Amino acid sequence: MKKTIAFILCCFISISLFASKVDTLMVHSKSMDKTIKNVVITPNSYPKPGKEYSVVYLLHGAWGDYKAWLDKAPKIKDYADAYDVILVCPDGDKFSWYFDSPVDDSMRYETYISKELITKIDETYNTKADKDNRAITGFSMGGHGALYLAFKHPDIWGVAASMSGGVDVRGFPLQWELSKRLGKYAEHPENWENNMVINLVHLLDGKNLKFLFDCGIDDFFYDANVRLHKKLLARRIPHDYIERPGGHTNAYWANSIKYHMLYFNDFFNNSNN
Repeated sequence: MKKTIAFILCCFISISLFASKVDTLMVHSKSMDKTIKNVVITPNSYPKPGKEYSVVYLLHGAWGDYKAWLDKAPKIKDYADAYDVILVCPDGDKFSWYFDSPVDDSMRYETYISKELITKIDETYNTKADKDNRAITGFSMGGHGALYLAFKHPDIWGVAASMSGGVDVRGFPLQWELSKRLGKYAEHPENWENNMVINLVHLLDGKNLKFLFDCGIDDFFYDANVRLHKKLLARRIPHDYIERPGGHTNAYWANSIKYHMLYFNDFFNNSNN
């Protein structure tokens, strides 16, 4: 009996010693003059002398924070180990939508994610600090944010994805504090038009970014994702699009992230060969 207990304890200690590590990294944003919390998950091999790691950024949805991904899809810790990558989950405020607000200078999350956070991560961790080893995805508001940032900054991210993304929220003018970020649509229609993912397709040349997006057929963002897919097809922009049964739910996102991580892993492997 004692031998059995000792064996179990030994296995438990071994698993604890060789599992992904979850840290909270505090990053000061000069653009917003505040310090922001970010979850950083390093794989079980980190740090390995002489090794640099690819990085995947995971953006949360509305009402969420930097811990949302761990709550909704705790298996991301396993994916850090399985694919030997660093995962970064920034805090994007409850309703930032991950752009620099044209009406509120205190909300500059495009600058924060694409410049300040990227720089801090690459300074703090052993990363492969180039676009071919940097991915971004997110759910809902974070799905919008991932494609928005990647479309606008293909020099930073080589691969991107979105699940249940709000790729066109013009039909929801009273929701998710959008009017506080963009102004009222009747008064500032240009702000709304210029910050919709579906209106940024012209930035793509078909070569500068590899990307995937998916949405459940019962999701209230389904129609917008279908329209984005059709627009990309019409303009012959290569992309991967998936629709499957499901709604705007944690279960859908926990399932979807498995495919996104595989997609990113294939990209990293092809880029580094």
